[in-house]
Amino acid sequence: MYSMLLRWAKRLLMSLGALLLLAALLFVLGNLYVLGTTARYIDRQIPECRPADVGIVFGTSHWTRSGLRNPHFHARMRTSATLIAEQRVSHLLLSGDNRTQAYNEPRAMWRDLHRRGVPADQLTMDFAGFSTYDTLARARDVFQLEHALLVTQSWHLPRAIFIGRALGMDVTGCVAEERPTADEWRLRVREWAARVATLGDIYVWDRQPYFLGPAEPIELRSVEPVITPTLYIFEPESSE
Repeated sequence: MYSMLLRWAKRLLMSLGALLLLAALLFVLGNLYVLGTTARYIDRQIPECRPADVGIVFGTSHWTRSGLRNPHFHARMRTSATLIAEQRVSHLLLSGDNRTQAYNEPRAMWRDLHRRGVPADQLTMDFAGFSTYDTLARARDVFQLEHALLVTQSWHLPRAIFIGRALGMDVTGCVAEERPTADEWRLRVREWAARVATLGDIYVWDRQPYFLGPAEPIELRSVEPVITPTLYIFEPESSE
């Protein structure tokens, strides 16, 4: 009896070990797949970022849990304001979480960018960007975007671009100016898991956004054409 239980225990442990090994393999391969298929769409310096009519800025908290200014938030705002100033994008879609009256990511982004000199008519807020997937699905279906430049940190861009292109959008990414933080490793580890979950959302569960609503196409600021006067030079006719 004891030997039989021992054999079953060994088989169970071997099965669990095989499942863990398979899960680890899928975890690594899933991350490599997302990173490998999106690398060519990511630009790390603003002068290299490919221009687009609209830049999509992903929301995050204005403050950290310890009560300090969130460097990731301010990096996204600085980069987005520079993209507008250098005319690499002509409009910004600010998409974030607004589930409660006390927490409003799009409004915080709007205020910060407006203080940086971005005109109000070049800013649109999306209050239902509860996740990266929701932001991109709403950008396509609600704000009617087919092309966009995504603005966020380098560790977030591969997943964002992967989702956007899986949804049929022509998106590229511009890395937000980055400064290393002490707890950034937690965000990166969470992002590894999120990339694998994204594969399931797209290929297995056919995830749908939390909320869509009616279409609200973004109206881009019209640019007046610059008309250069033509100078005609009349030469006197020859007297020959």
